[in-house]
Amino acid sequence: EDLRVDGRGCEDYRCAEVETDVVSNTSGSARVKLGHTDILVGVKAEMGTPKLEKPDEGYLEFFVDCSANATPEFEGRGGEELGAEIANTLYRVFSSESSVDLKSLCINPREHCWILYVDVLLLECGGNLFDAISIAVKAALFNTRIPKVRVSEDEEGSKEIELSDDPYDCIRLNVDDVPCIVTLSKIGYRHVVDATLQEEACSLASLLISVTSKGTLTSLKKVGKGSLDPESIFEMMETGKRVGKSLHIALQKVLDEEESLGSSRQKVGFLG
Repeated sequence: EDLRVDGRGCEDYRCAEVETDVVSNTSGSARVKLGHTDILVGVKAEMGTPKLEKPDEGYLEFFVDCSANATPEFEGRGGEELGAEIANTLYRVFSSESSVDLKSLCINPREHCWILYVDVLLLECGGNLFDAISIAVKAALFNTRIPKVRVSEDEEGSKEIELSDDPYDCIRLNVDDVPCIVTLSKIGYRHVVDATLQEEACSLASLLISVTSKGTLTSLKKVGKGSLDPESIFEMMETGKRVGKSLHIALQKVLDEEESLGSSRQKVGFLG
């Protein structure tokens, strides 16, 4: 009947809180609360050497830390496997060449580039981790400011790199094509988005779909022990595209509003 325990329809997200620029010593940061799921993401831009196979591009590195306080399952080494799984999923989602313009991160081909270290911290687990993490990563990348660089060459041909001191003289990343993950959990004959912990316990199989703001699918991944028949996979893909597009629109609106407040915005939460 398109009605869930908490009163939502099958395609409704819980109310999400998004806050950017929350960690002072990072190039960009964001915190996302989705129901009882709480995620903090920090991005640090550091200079490094481009990879041999892509000499004219920078690259992203993902680290995921599952706080032992997030859920009792993470005590001991419980969070490490999940952390590795989330990091691998993020590498897959961002492996599509169009998601971030990596060429804009190159300073000198084969010599210098920007490496973006994306640190994800799980503060609390309340279901639907992958969606909340992808929203937080996109918001943190939107907030990232990379210092402008001047490369000068002396008479002997050695290159010198100067970083701009002006905090407003910086490069911003274009996040228009950065995908968000939409997780669809199959419960009985129906599928729901943004499952709570109780709903995840009832679902034997879920489909992780990464969708761009234009509704393009960039990757698919099935999780869970159950199986999915082809018909329901196609249905879930269509739902994922539709829900993903409206998720991007809502997120971009919030990010633009936060950006327009500038330094006058009020900090909320424990990081305020």
